[in-house]
Amino acid sequence: MDLIHIDDPQDPRVAAYLDIRERDLVGRHGRFAAEGKVVLEILLSAGRFAAESVLVLENRLAGLDETLRKAPADLPVYVASGEIIDRIAGFHMHRGILAIGSRGASQPAEALLEALPANALVVVLVGIANHDNMGSIFRNAAAFGADAVLLDATCCDPLYRKAIRVSVGAALKVPFASFDDTSGFIAMLDRLGFSQVALSPRGDADIRDARRPDRLALYLGTEGEGLPESLLTRLKTVRIDMAQGFDSLNVAAASAIALHHFSRC
Repeated sequence: MDLIHIDDPQDPRVAAYLDIRERDLVGRHGRFAAEGKVVLEILLSAGRFAAESVLVLENRLAGLDETLRKAPADLPVYVASGEIIDRIAGFHMHRGILAIGSRGASQPAEALLEALPANALVVVLVGIANHDNMGSIFRNAAAFGADAVLLDATCCDPLYRKAIRVSVGAALKVPFASFDDTSGFIAMLDRLGFSQVALSPRGDADIRDARRPDRLALYLGTEGEGLPESLLTRLKTVRIDMAQGFDSLNVAAASAIALHHFSRC
């Protein structure tokens, strides 16, 4: 591996890591930041996204030997002291491991769906704007064998640094794509043979009574408002029954229950 020691936080070679929290907000123009050993392991081994470089705290380097062996031989690995890394990142880096990845070209939703197997399970997200929820849903999707995640235009970015971290790297592993036209998207899923089920506290059937079809698209909506009424009226709806007097779950927890029910793992 190509180890490069950094002594100056303004070194242009680590410019992509400067003020990392600020860049989380303003965007990285086709790049994303990955944080932590587990996430780095998935970035380097899953093969979905290319790593451009790694920045490591010098006392964490020894424990990354096996992980970094999975990287291309010419991948720059920048090594710095805790003081220098904190000045580069703009805050105290407890994990001491960062990487910059390249998003590459976005895959159209239709192309992703058409490539899925005959018994595919996909998660469709509408209005998920919280990065913790986004990361947790991706983690659940990976845990229960979902083949893909589809996101409408109002969802937040699954490659936001916090979303990747909460997903424990699943956002770098589970294929995903975005769609703009919900009506056209529903029609496309129909054409591709997907049964479409929306999860709602007001669902017509208890999820425990719902059988898994060969191809299933499971819709999840934002907390509070849930899925739009215009969408619920078009799809089969299921609910997770709860104790009397309580009728809602965090969307991430609900996704885990629903995906476990429909999973064939």
